[in-house]
Amino acid sequence: MNRWMMLKLENLVQLHCSYRQLHSLFYRKIHRTRWKPVQSPAYPMWPVQLHPQLWQTDTFISVVLSQYRLLATKEKKRSEKLKFSPKKHKEEKQTIEIHQRMTVEDLARAMDRDTDHVYEALLLSGINVDSLEPDSVLEEVWIKKVITKSGMNYKWATLKQKIRENKDAVKRLPPDPTLLTPRPPVVTILGHVDHGKTTLLDRLRKTQVAAMEAGGITQHIGAFLVHLPSGEKITFLDTPGHAAFSAMRARGTGVTDIVILVVSAEDGVMKQTIESIQHAKNAKVPIILAINKCDKPEADPERVKKELLAHDVVCEEYGGDVQAIPISALKGENLMALAEATVALAEILELKADSTGLVEGTIIESRTDKGKGPVTTAIIQRGTLKKGCILVAGQSWAKVRLMFDENSKTVDEATPSMPVEIVGWKEIPSAGAEILEVESEQRAHEVVDWRNYAEQQKIIEQDMEVIEAKRKEHKDAYKRERESLANMTWRQRKAILYKTNKHLMSMRPKERVESDRNVLPVIVKGDVDGSVEAVLNVLDSYNADDECELDVIHFGVGDVNENDINLAETFKGVIYGFSVNANKSIQQLAAKKGIKIKLHNIIYHLIEDLKDELNSKLPSSVVEHTIGEASVLDIFYVTVGKSKVPVAGCRVQKGQLVRKMKFKLIRNKDVIWKGCLTSMKHHKDDVQVIKTGMDCGLSLDKNIELNIGDEIICYEDKEVEQTISWDPAF
Repeated sequence: MNRWMMLKLENLVQLHCSYRQLHSLFYRKIHRTRWKPVQSPAYPMWPVQLHPQLWQTDTFISVVLSQYRLLATKEKKRSEKLKFSPKKHKEEKQTIEIHQRMTVEDLARAMDRDTDHVYEALLLSGINVDSLEPDSVLEEVWIKKVITKSGMNYKWATLKQKIRENKDAVKRLPPDPTLLTPRPPVVTILGHVDHGKTTLLDRLRKTQVAAMEAGGITQHIGAFLVHLPSGEKITFLDTPGHAAFSAMRARGTGVTDIVILVVSAEDGVMKQTIESIQHAKNAKVPIILAINKCDKPEADPERVKKELLAHDVVCEEYGGDVQAIPISALKGENLMALAEATVALAEILELKADSTGLVEGTIIESRTDKGKGPVTTAIIQRGTLKKGCILVAGQSWAKVRLMFDENSKTVDEATPSMPVEIVGWKEIPSAGAEILEVESEQRAHEVVDWRNYAEQQKIIEQDMEVIEAKRKEHKDAYKRERESLANMTWRQRKAILYKTNKHLMSMRPKERVESDRNVLPVIVKGDVDGSVEAVLNVLDSYNADDECELDVIHFGVGDVNENDINLAETFKGVIYGFSVNANKSIQQLAAKKGIKIKLHNIIYHLIEDLKDELNSKLPSSVVEHTIGEASVLDIFYVTVGKSKVPVAGCRVQKGQLVRKMKFKLIRNKDVIWKGCLTSMKHHKDDVQVIKTGMDCGLSLDKNIELNIGDEIICYEDKEVEQTISWDPAF
């Protein structure tokens, strides 16, 4: 074949390769994908020498690519798309926010460029872009490389948490003064335990509440509407005087208009009296002083008034504004004067409320009734409550089915300052929660869902704070540990770390968690929410976790049920019930599973029972009980076999020495030796007991050196039960 034919054939091959490349470029342009140029030198087409390498496809492709680039630079529009130079945007130095799983389109949009720009940058990075589509997810390295080659900076975008719309219910705006109508005053009776608060209220409403109270102590708040002979109405709140119910007394003053402070003329100002005064001051409500038990011979009302001066309670006799009424609640003396003083003070305060619109109120107490379900005692503060109203309180809601007064009689509506029992709650709301009426059940669900969400967020924030604190603590401890090991070789560090963690490595995983833990799991059940809260407040004062840990695994309102038994079985705990019951089947199930159920009606007894249970969890301690003491007067040596054994010539100074008991040798108040005697003789006779004043010879360990004046103590080990060092905060 001549040279001319060879050149022509070569040109035909080059033309065919060029056609294929142009067709590929057109196809990739439609699919928005750039082709990758091969960076090889551009050989001129003419003249061409015959050489085997010239027949390779790469050479032909390289020639066609170089020609295509030359043609593309002559077109301005194509040049702007294909030309990639970081210098164009170098002056801007934009900062691009990037995030995980960015697509080609996402990156182009963030950079304010088209997708061709991204493909071009990836072409120059040596990445195969043939398989990339606009919605293809780019790796983090690719994203950073594209931005860097574009002359831009990047930063990670901060995650924007979706803010949930607040769906909570809130109180209405203050009412128009023209809509306000007079309302009865809400009066709270406060004072020390057993100063006669319940007896006073008993006389006012002519019932026998005091006789029915367990132990003569009011264990929960009672709300009653009292009708006076003059036609006036007063709503009374009887709060517990026991120290464990301090939170309940605080809730009582939170909804009250007037506080009647009951102080015994015999005992004077006591601890809970001072606490009650503080509650009244915090609530900023006026006080009427009722000096009770004035019929007693030891009564001294003037002493009470003087003692109250130290607590900024100044009676009218001393130039103050506090009315002081001497009464006898037991005999009913001067009670009308107290009622008239209350009505007169209420008139001065001009108490009014808006009885129209949506209802607002406060829960005084909540409990579970077997026939009614969750029941709450509430004080209505605004609006008029009727059957069918939709209420929300805390994280619970209700459609009012029934309402009862203090005498358990059904009522159709409740106006401001009226105490009423509400039936229809889906769950038991907490005492002290605010009651708000909403338009519909759907709205009630929205409010409860929002409050549950807000509570979860609050818990998460608290958990994160704890986690961060623990993390910082562990990080600081790790740094300190590493700093102490910084100057050691790796062998020395390994040896020290091994010794430090040796005791943990030798334990089983379960033992590592549960070792040396002495725990008493308890379940608390109460008749009303306030009682449970009071018991938990007492348990919060527990401060002997180093001796026995107290773990409250569950608490609730209502009688002991099967779920409580199963929970106690799981945690091997004890169930404590306050003013609740456990039916026969529950007691049988508990006995079968070995679960203890402790039921009490008085908080004193419950706490004492709990202390006994805690004491039973403590291990017994071994103490040395001294039986006799002897002093060494002389030392003898007796030959036994081929060796001489020292014998202590002693005289018993106190008690007696018993041969089978343990002995110890004391020198200068230091214990030199402990063990058992080899022999004990009296006048060369082996004996078992040596009494006070008698001489004897005692043979101890032959390796022990005896000195005249040493003391020998005879003792025995006795197990002594430990007691928990916890003084409950009553």
